Amino acid sequence: MLTNRRSFLAGAGVATGLGALPLPTLSAATAAAAVEPDFGPKLGQALLSRNENPYGPAPSALRAIADTSKMGCYYNDRGHAKLTAMIAERFGVTPAQVVIGEGSTEVLCAAALAWGRKGAILAPELFWDTTVQYAERQGIKANRVALKSDMSVDLNGMAAALDDSVAMVHLCNPNNPTGMLIPPAELKAFVTKVSPKATVLVDEAYNELTDRPDDNSTIDLVKSGADVIVCRTFSKIYGMAGLRVGYAIASEENAAKIRSHQMSFGGNLAGLAAAIASLNDTPFLEQSRAAVLEGRQMILAAVSKAGLEALPSQTNFVFVKVPDANALRDAMASKGISIRGAYGKLNGFSRVSTGKMEDVARYAAALPELSAKLWA
Repeated sequence: MLTNRRSFLAGAGVATGLGALPLPTLSAATAAAAVEPDFGPKLGQALLSRNENPYGPAPSALRAIADTSKMGCYYNDRGHAKLTAMIAERFGVTPAQVVIGEGSTEVLCAAALAWGRKGAILAPELFWDTTVQYAERQGIKANRVALKSDMSVDLNGMAAALDDSVAMVHLCNPNNPTGMLIPPAELKAFVTKVSPKATVLVDEAYNELTDRPDDNSTIDLVKSGADVIVCRTFSKIYGMAGLRVGYAIASEENAAKIRSHQMSFGGNLAGLAAAIASLNDTPFLEQSRAAVLEGRQMILAAVSKAGLEALPSQTNFVFVKVPDANALRDAMASKGISIRGAYGKLNGFSRVSTGKMEDVARYAAALPELSAKLWA
């Protein structure tokens, strides 16, 4: 393992900060000879639109994938059971309380279906709602509550909207795409108040990137017996988005209900092997987190230099206030930089993810220039 953050980042050949940085380019000859990759960024693209962590998977995970790939002809029962037991031990629950899925998306979709067949899903108007959209396509009803004026989740409004028709309350904390964290005391008070009436599902995909991960989690409420489900993923801090491993921690009864609605079984060998190897790989996790936080600070500095503002983020992305998110997305794309455009009708915020430092540097250099051209 690499021994410190600087050596970790030096592998990309990048100096951090917003000073003058040579931006990577492809020569005409290199571009002509290069083959477009089947996975990851396109040639010459700074991919900052998908909340990925390009500093993973961990070296320990890569070794495990290589060592176990020859066993890909077999189903993965034992590896699945081992990872389940490891997660249970990590969080002080029983293996029967852990559900592993093909990314947390599968677990979230299964929960949405299982509870949605009993009643409506109550959720914020803006959050990572792919799973709720999936449930809606299956005929399940979703009730949405507007965010507060500062873009934070309106817990009081959600509590007021809870009635007997609601079977599940779905939150993402920190929220995506805003990056904002619900203060832990407020969230736990909310869960304690509403969970006797409806199951609370908390998507904690970005928890490990927050300032105090343990304090910001609601796993302790699962352990105390509250009707709450917590979902986590290996896609973010572990850098395993393409390997598709996620999990839920819940009561044994809720975990069994989620499993009954899953579409896959056993998991994929590469993802399980990587997850087993890196779950407790503290040196990698520390270095990965440091890289994400440094990239986030570079983005925030660029936002300030451009005369813009951003919401407070506890994730690997930043939600920047702009006059026209789609215009900025298109302008960045002309420079080979991929960021998100508008979320539905919300065109006043632009989401940009951290990524490789040289790619963040390209965004940081381009943002003040493009902002001046677009909105001078």
